[in-house]
Amino acid sequence: MNEIARPPVYLLAGGPGRRSGRDPVLELAIGSAGIERPSIAYVGAASGDDRGFFEAIAGYLRLSGAGRVEIAPMSSRRAKLERTAAILEASDIILVSGGDVEEGMAVVEERGMAPLLRDLHARGKPFLGISAGSIMLARQWVRWEDEGDDATSSLFPCLGLAPVNCDTHGEGEGWGELRTLLRLCPDGALGYGIPTGAALCVHPGGSAEALGTPVSRYARAGGAVIRESDLEPAAR
Repeated sequence: MNEIARPPVYLLAGGPGRRSGRDPVLELAIGSAGIERPSIAYVGAASGDDRGFFEAIAGYLRLSGAGRVEIAPMSSRRAKLERTAAILEASDIILVSGGDVEEGMAVVEERGMAPLLRDLHARGKPFLGISAGSIMLARQWVRWEDEGDDATSSLFPCLGLAPVNCDTHGEGEGWGELRTLLRLCPDGALGYGIPTGAALCVHPGGSAEALGTPVSRYARAGGAVIRESDLEPAAR
């Protein structure tokens, strides 16, 4: 049996951008499905399935080339998970949206949706993330027992569909949370800082390309976290 080729996973920072026209980075991510006006299943677990947030993001997705955008509810105990699964299965693309990474992963795990999401990716379903959703699609993230005290930090697993470590929107504070994550990793670990308006396209083997603007790179080496050269977008 031929193995199904997994498509790249698009990790977007999102944030302030064009509201009067299409966002070229988001348009590229949506267009990667190769379908005119693809349908999108929206996973809002990281924001408690906030309806207002969904409506704002859905409008922006349609502006950037999406067709039908439907929420795949998970956060409410009253959510009918059979219907949620059917929405995910029927969509052309699955979008994991922003909010709180740890909360979002807790919801996905508690509702038993993580195996389905991983299976859909393995079967070739395109995925894209925005902000915290991008981190959820990556390998792992960091939590603190005492906020601000890195001595209390530890790692927890995310979905791992994009086999990378990443953070979004951390450019203003020098990617401190990403650097904390890498300090908890063995030497050789690499992390990507995706600034506002940029994206990272991650291929199945873990190779990555920057979209929009340069993406910061850090590495764990010799017991320290060092800044590497930025990952520059390719000319298109």
